[in-house]
Amino acid sequence: MEKAYKFRIYPNKKQEELIQKTFGCCRFVYNYYLAKRIESYKQDKTDFNYYACSADLTKLKMNLKWLKEVDSQALGKSLKDLDNAYKNFFKHEAGFPKFKSKKRNKKTYRTSFIRNNIRISNNNIQLPKLGLVKCKISRQIEGRILNATVSQNPSGKYYVSICCANVEIPKLEKTGAVVGIDLGIKEFGITSDGEHIENPKYLRKSEMKLAKLQRKLSRKSIGSNNSSKARIKVARQYEKITNQRKDFLHKLSTQLIREYDVICIEDLKVENMVKNHNLAKSINDVSWGEFVRQLQYKAEWYGKTIQKINTFYASSQTCNVCGYKNSEVKDLAIREWECPECHAKHDRDENASMNILNEGLRLLA
Repeated sequence: MEKAYKFRIYPNKKQEELIQKTFGCCRFVYNYYLAKRIESYKQDKTDFNYYACSADLTKLKMNLKWLKEVDSQALGKSLKDLDNAYKNFFKHEAGFPKFKSKKRNKKTYRTSFIRNNIRISNNNIQLPKLGLVKCKISRQIEGRILNATVSQNPSGKYYVSICCANVEIPKLEKTGAVVGIDLGIKEFGITSDGEHIENPKYLRKSEMKLAKLQRKLSRKSIGSNNSSKARIKVARQYEKITNQRKDFLHKLSTQLIREYDVICIEDLKVENMVKNHNLAKSINDVSWGEFVRQLQYKAEWYGKTIQKINTFYASSQTCNVCGYKNSEVKDLAIREWECPECHAKHDRDENASMNILNEGLRLLA
């Protein structure tokens, strides 16, 4: 199994300059060959494929000497990314490849592991062309190193992500417990066990501070040092919100995976839901998509099961006792209701979570 380990790095001035050059060269190579592939197709309908681009890059380096200053593996990976973007486009999995912008604040490049050129020793990491870079090692890496991705956040911090193969992850013991979860906005989720998980609303709580920082940024002259400092303060505040949200989601998803063998959830179409501009900010803040993604890969790691329920399953409208469907409950203002058939009294969200569990177990059976 593959697993990535992400650490913060602290390059010196010379290393930082080389990292920035590598970002720029990778962006240049990607854009140069994207333009060349487009032009080649326009002229004679031929595809200037990855192998043709790779051979041409060798000649390009002879003319543009500054391309030799950076890691050659990083430039090769940039070509591979372009080729994958084309393949995804033709598979209808993504849109047509776009040119990379210099103004993008988050920058990355990836390099391959060849002849032990990437290794960790004490509080340093060896990276191609950069040499030993000071690194904050928070855990021991396992498995065989495949590649390393160097990135810079909008706040200016540098990170390295080490991708490893053949990592053995021990399975968790079976608990025999099952649960259904109804995800929401007012509350993050309600379980079929009756537990109500609070929605922390990190973005909402930080809106006033963000607005204050953004007003200060808007008053600064564009391109000035003060403008750059103000932009970094805004970026750091956004980074703090992101870290708070990730910490909450990781802790919650890990807790659920440890406690339950089967977790049933709705297959929410978040991309469609955020088209409702009244709810878009709240939906993005609650981050259902990231939560489900974490549940899925952790379930695969630890030998647990995630069962998704059809988006259009009427979990809120169906009585979990007798199965009667009450169409009046479509009104979101109705939080509690009584079943006209069996007279069972329901909390809207608790009833939905129990229906999700029952439907999930039915699909598994």
